[in-house]
Amino acid sequence: GVYGITGRPGYEKEWRANSEISGGGELIDQGSHLIDLSRMFLGDFEEVNGLAHTFFWDMPVEDNGFMLLRNHKKQVAFLHASCTEWKNLFSMEIYGRGGKLDINGLGGSYGVENLTHYTMLPEMGPPLKNNWEYNKNDDSWSMEIQEFYKDIDLDRQPSVGLNDAYESIKIVEKIYKESGYDYIS
Repeated sequence: GVYGITGRPGYEKEWRANSEISGGGELIDQGSHLIDLSRMFLGDFEEVNGLAHTFFWDMPVEDNGFMLLRNHKKQVAFLHASCTEWKNLFSMEIYGRGGKLDINGLGGSYGVENLTHYTMLPEMGPPLKNNWEYNKNDDSWSMEIQEFYKDIDLDRQPSVGLNDAYESIKIVEKIYKESGYDYIS
């Protein structure tokens, strides 16, 4: 998975470059979303390796975070969060033995949202391909808050909870420590 934003003049002076406001750099900003999505598909990760580093911007937080995560089944998530992209980018590929999902775009400057499903044929060769494009207005934020209100009204646990945030932050914290950053304590 890759989640990256394009820089702009003065980016190093924006809130994202101030760890007291942002909590860190790209790893906690966009990387945490990649971790959450990967955990949805693969579960908890037992092995965490990565690097957070500032390659481009003159700022005290990292502008790139790289993660290599493995679960107990040895399934791997390879993730990259960046604010040094040439254009805004969201891309996630999920591979299985018989197929692949390719997810791209977030709407707006990230491009039209696309889901492509590839099915491997028994004889291999070029796979079958189905593509869905979502180019309508994104109402996911509204749907998410309505679901949260429903959780409160029905006194039920949200489908995503504090433990999910905690597991994501544990991964971010480990990579920050290994990379020499001490944002989270």
